[in-house]
Amino acid sequence: MPDKSHTNDRGQSADSTPVGAEGPRLPVGLVAMLYLVVCLAPLALAMTRSVAPAATWEIAAAGLGLVGLAAMAVQFVTSGRFQLISGRLGIDRVMAFHKTAAWWVLGGLVLHPLAYVLPTFQADPALGLERLVAYLTLPQYLTGVIALGALALLVLGSALRDRLPLPYEAWRGAHVVLAITAVAGGVHHAATVGRFSALGALHGYWWGVGAAVAGILAVLYGLRWARLHRQPFRLASVTRRADRMWELDIQPAPGTTSPRYRAGQFVWITEGTRRFPLFDHPFSIADSPRRAGLSLIVKEAGDFTDRIGDLTPGTPMGVDGPYGHFTLEGHEDDAVLLIAGGVGVAPIMGLLRDLRAGGHDRPVRLAYAVGTPANLACGEEIAEAAGDLDLQTLLLSETSGPDWPGEVGRLDRDRLQHMLRDLDPQRTMAMICGPGPMVTAVADTLIDLGLPMDRVMYERFDYSEGASRLDLRMRRRFLALGAGLGLGLAAFVLALG
Repeated sequence: MPDKSHTNDRGQSADSTPVGAEGPRLPVGLVAMLYLVVCLAPLALAMTRSVAPAATWEIAAAGLGLVGLAAMAVQFVTSGRFQLISGRLGIDRVMAFHKTAAWWVLGGLVLHPLAYVLPTFQADPALGLERLVAYLTLPQYLTGVIALGALALLVLGSALRDRLPLPYEAWRGAHVVLAITAVAGGVHHAATVGRFSALGALHGYWWGVGAAVAGILAVLYGLRWARLHRQPFRLASVTRRADRMWELDIQPAPGTTSPRYRAGQFVWITEGTRRFPLFDHPFSIADSPRRAGLSLIVKEAGDFTDRIGDLTPGTPMGVDGPYGHFTLEGHEDDAVLLIAGGVGVAPIMGLLRDLRAGGHDRPVRLAYAVGTPANLACGEEIAEAAGDLDLQTLLLSETSGPDWPGEVGRLDRDRLQHMLRDLDPQRTMAMICGPGPMVTAVADTLIDLGLPMDRVMYERFDYSEGASRLDLRMRRRFLALGAGLGLGLAAFVLALG
């Protein structure tokens, strides 16, 4: 995410560092299958135990708790920090699923106690309410109530993040504490009072889940903290590229290796004495992995970024990554259409610089839209790239200004169609990064103009969800996963109810 090269502007050889590669990445279909297996495994284990007969609604209530708790634990690995899981999905899709699944989990676990008392409430509303109050107040259920309360605060707090008067780091810290509280309380509740979980294989499963979550936290906040200090980087320079937009050149400390990444990926950055994972921020890499170090293009837009321009060369930097799937991997032989909006130029510049450094010989088209001429970054470098690439560019500003070299207006259908002239849409890869509404409109228009869906890739400024056809296809796949969980729960109820 934006907020989230070559000899002539960096003084270094384009071949000084080979293209790197992160660790193994699971296929998308296998990730989906594993999700269903982990979330439905408690139901399968529950069916191996003999328990006292129960009403159908009570079986359903128990099943909701089992699936909800497992899915809540899985949320720790759908945060985009594990390339094994998210490497082939992309951060936008992983985080969209993370947010969607959070609502599933909250809904299922809210229904968990309600389903237990529903038959009683139908027969005698007063007695049903009394039973519900007992579930919420008796000491043996306390950890479950705490877990549900923490989960509700976690999900609602995330949904209202932009409206809360909390600094980003405080919100991050609260998010972690609430998540740990929810899972720890849920595991204790299941293992101590659960109809199916108090004994047997399922009892062991929950403690295994707890141990796995503890291990994940140790990696996220222990191992990553150690790496931030064991692999030091230094800020080499800070260069103003546009109005409130800066490029940071980050270099490994002497004796350490340069980070290995693919053009278009992003890293999490910390600086100075604040090199701890809770203080990191994601930024797209605006650089080619063919040179040492990496650079970031950052816009002043928040608590951390507002002081980016004041950082001094020599400042220690923590670099965690790379992450993300916004790359041309597998499409090196295609024509490339690069589309940037605002600070979305950061990963687009990384891709352009890498195409230039690698001697790409297929057509490259670049459209770059900004709000005002003062927002244009790297204009001279983009113009120079035409000397090394088959590059045609379209610079757009919503307002005009003195000496503005481009056009005035928006990136509409006619302009996109003009960008695609002489290109085979079936052999063109479009990479889009910018504000959500722009990404949605441009993605749909390119599909209308003949680009296959799998040749349109986007990355937004944030993790917001859009409504493009690609987004709708993604949601249908999420719904299919949710339906899989529902079918598993229905089978459990029918088998035992």
